[in-house]
Amino acid sequence: MSIETYVNEFERRDWQTTTEGTVRFAVIGLGWWTIDEAIPSISDSDLCEATVAVSSSAEKAERVASDVSTMSHGITYDEFQDGAARDAYDAIYICSPNALHLPYVETAAEFGKAVFCEKPMEASVERAQEMITLAEDAGIPLLIGYRMHTEPAIRRARELIRDGAIGRPVQALGNNSQSLLSINDDPEQWRLNPDLAGPGTSVTDIGIYPLNTARFLLDADPVAVQAQMDSDHEAFTDVPDERAAFTATMDDGTLLACTTSQNAQSSTSLRIIGTDGEIHLEPAFHMETELRLTCGETTVDLSTAQVDQMTEILTYFADRVLSGERIGPDGEHGLVDLRAIEAIYEAASAGQTIEIE
Repeated sequence: MSIETYVNEFERRDWQTTTEGTVRFAVIGLGWWTIDEAIPSISDSDLCEATVAVSSSAEKAERVASDVSTMSHGITYDEFQDGAARDAYDAIYICSPNALHLPYVETAAEFGKAVFCEKPMEASVERAQEMITLAEDAGIPLLIGYRMHTEPAIRRARELIRDGAIGRPVQALGNNSQSLLSINDDPEQWRLNPDLAGPGTSVTDIGIYPLNTARFLLDADPVAVQAQMDSDHEAFTDVPDERAAFTATMDDGTLLACTTSQNAQSSTSLRIIGTDGEIHLEPAFHMETELRLTCGETTVDLSTAQVDQMTEILTYFADRVLSGERIGPDGEHGLVDLRAIEAIYEAASAGQTIEIE
């Protein structure tokens, strides 16, 4: 395929199987991401509709529901789990603290509802495995919300790598950093609470992006990791990784090196370096992605107009629910990341290489 073909087909939805039908969502967890990103993206999708808002606060759920024209119900978590409004939605969107994902999947499985769960899929490998079992036993789709998988620049980069544009991949370099306290200045927020977030904050919440995106681009998984991390800001007292660096050996032989921090300048990038060229994505993960291809002495920018990444992944999910086609990234895919993440924290604590079984 020529470079011109990649550019001309940059924004194509090569995954789309249907343009008909609507998946109605109950959105669970009404934090800033759900309100500012997920609900507007659901509304912008031709295949999605937000119909139920679910929160710990009845007042907040009702207020959000009243602000969205398609929403007919605002209910509490307890009401949701008791079956309130169950006929008003076909799928659930989970954006609660990580350690609270499992109970909502249990309810969705009981009611036969499809599940879109934000990453990471849970706070531990064991709880993630429970989610997979529940979904399989109930026969419901379970998607983990890795929006990079439907981002056009990432998909074109994957095609370029598969087509041999950079030769054999040999190393990958990634970074994802942001100032968490500039987004939410509450030092008691759940992302800084291991009981709700899981083993840490930077690797678990944003380091997962270069890790998972490298997996997707390379079609490879980590088999061993090393790591270093520390925390000295008072808000990060309860988590080990205000900042972290980790390396992973992938099962295709590629070496991945990543840095991540929740207390740094916003910066995102991912480079896949091969024997004959390089894919460079920068910015990469913060709702905007630019792609550059270098082959020898030639460099080409393949970026075009940006898409709404949340609208893309939500539309993909609805497409699969409506068509019955196989869905991915699924629970098994998300479980690989959690195994790697737990190994990264173990490697940092032990000061040694940890193999992933």
